Amino acid sequence: MFGMGKKKNLVGLDLGSSAIKLVELSSRAKKHEEVYELTALGYEPLPHQAIVEGTIMDSTTVSDSIKKLFAELKIRNNNVATSISGSAVSIKKIVLPLMSPEELEESIQWEAKHHISLPIEDVNLDYFIVNTSPEQGKMEIILTAARKDRINLYTTAIIQAGRNVSLMDIDGLALQNAFEANYEMYRDRVVILINIGASVTNINIVAGGTPLLVRDVSLGGNYFTDLIQKEFSLTFEKAESLKRGNSVDGISPAVIQPLIQIGFNDLRREIAQTIDFLKLSYTDKRIERIILSGGSAKLPGFQSFLGKEFDCPVELFNPFRNIHFNEKLYDRDFLMEMAPVFGIAVGLALRKIGD
Repeated sequence: MFGMGKKKNLVGLDLGSSAIKLVELSSRAKKHEEVYELTALGYEPLPHQAIVEGTIMDSTTVSDSIKKLFAELKIRNNNVATSISGSAVSIKKIVLPLMSPEELEESIQWEAKHHISLPIEDVNLDYFIVNTSPEQGKMEIILTAARKDRINLYTTAIIQAGRNVSLMDIDGLALQNAFEANYEMYRDRVVILINIGASVTNINIVAGGTPLLVRDVSLGGNYFTDLIQKEFSLTFEKAESLKRGNSVDGISPAVIQPLIQIGFNDLRREIAQTIDFLKLSYTDKRIERIILSGGSAKLPGFQSFLGKEFDCPVELFNPFRNIHFNEKLYDRDFLMEMAPVFGIAVGLALRKIGD
């Protein structure tokens, strides 16, 4: 998406509000399919508010962190795939009369004006066909729009780090890319992918390789931290440590559980609202599984809470499930512990120039 050029591997670079996640994969053909191997993995925490709700506030710090990761990991490939989300992105599924690729190209700008909430002159547009029905004379299109100013912020930070932005994706779709590469047994089921970042939660309901509904919610792990910070008059750093299960200034993690429950309930409402949106368009669809990723996906009790609320299995996302790695270079226990954090980065690393 938003890419061009030859089909070459890219370095997946997920610029999150709390940390930068980097994944590099190598690929080879085997029995008519592509096999991937992990060649680089990096995680670099960012200072609080270096990136706020998807907007880069401190470009120098972000660029320096990218440089540090590439240098420490000795990565030679300078071609990067990255992604954005939140208020800078609009994703819509639309139904159009069946038409040729040339006709679709000509009409997409006009269609976008009627379906995209962002000003057309301020965005970059892209689209892809998810389904065609010749007997009904219709085609389903995923139409995406991303604000040019947000794209420029991310592009500038990466260029300042001496790298090339070869492809700009959208978080929810990058997450789906990693899901499809690793969970072939769920491809025919209706699955909701939920990535809880520091400031934004990405929600993508998928079935049969098709994104049925993609939505970003301005509520993430920092929301829990802010509740704790205000209640106990702590610094952000101390509140974050308390949220992660550490005692701080004599405050036990058990004391914050009512605040954590408030966060759980607020996230549940957003997820329920997304599912309600789905039911308006797909009356026959029922969520069969929830897959959680992101830095706050492992908050104690959250999996069981969602499972009870939505009456379906909930599991943590492992984007390395079908990806080979050398256990002499990568500790399996560490990789599995951190796996949910790298969902978007893996999805980006699976992209190639020209996708």
